[in-house]
Amino acid sequence: MSEQPAPERQPLDAAAADAVRAYAANERAKTDLLASVLEDIAANGYPSPDGGVPWETARDGHLAELADLAGEQARVA
Repeated sequence: MSEQPAPERQPLDAAAADAVRAYAANERAKTDLLASVLEDIAANGYPSPDGGVPWETARDGHLAELADLAGEQARVA
């Protein structure tokens, strides 16, 4: 660590602080999920390719969900 003093910080307003905390919680949840998948692979090995979903199928399903969300948001606005 450096012996230089830390720079002054500017406080956030309450809404910004809440938004940063929510973002941190979301990132922590995604990281925890990834860690649990990696721990499962370490304990049990890789999943069988026969039990998986082809990436094209997963992509098309995700794109369809996004299109549905975009359609719903357009109606609300």
